[in-house]
Amino acid sequence: MGINQVLVALFFTLALANAESYTSHVLKGSVVCLDCPRRSDLSGIQVLVKCNKVKKLAMAYTEEDGTFETNLPSDSPKTSDPSNCIAKIMGGPHQLYVATKNSLVPVAKTEESGRFTTSKPLNFYRSCPVEGKCGGKDMGFGSGKTVDLPLPGEWGFPPTSYYVPYIPIIGIP
Repeated sequence: MGINQVLVALFFTLALANAESYTSHVLKGSVVCLDCPRRSDLSGIQVLVKCNKVKKLAMAYTEEDGTFETNLPSDSPKTSDPSNCIAKIMGGPHQLYVATKNSLVPVAKTEESGRFTTSKPLNFYRSCPVEGKCGGKDMGFGSGKTVDLPLPGEWGFPPTSYYVPYIPIIGIP
């Protein structure tokens, strides 16, 4: 009975020692709409946080006033430099326009221990800015158009768009 109590005490001591070595770095920031009326609802905007030499990402959603809070991403309990992180607006409940020069905002340390903030608020527009070109970019995906070859209706075949894009692989080992 006494050995079991010693093992349980040793287990809890080791577990608490590992928990204390982990320090969580909290990021607080905000987003600002440049063409919205005052006191607009800015909730639901996704903000992505990426740190240098860390594979994980952190995601946060803004509150009604445009503020967000999240833990900085880390692969291990001891991160190298949490101030080497950037924040970016990823999207929202409606179409957002973000200027390329303002899309990435660095993270800065605050006076509080373990607390970080964005060096400036993340800016976006709800409507297309006059000086910007708001057309969509071609991301390299093919068009969704189908091929429809005109076949005589009396042949009884379905439209060619049903079967022309499909090329079966038969007889290839």
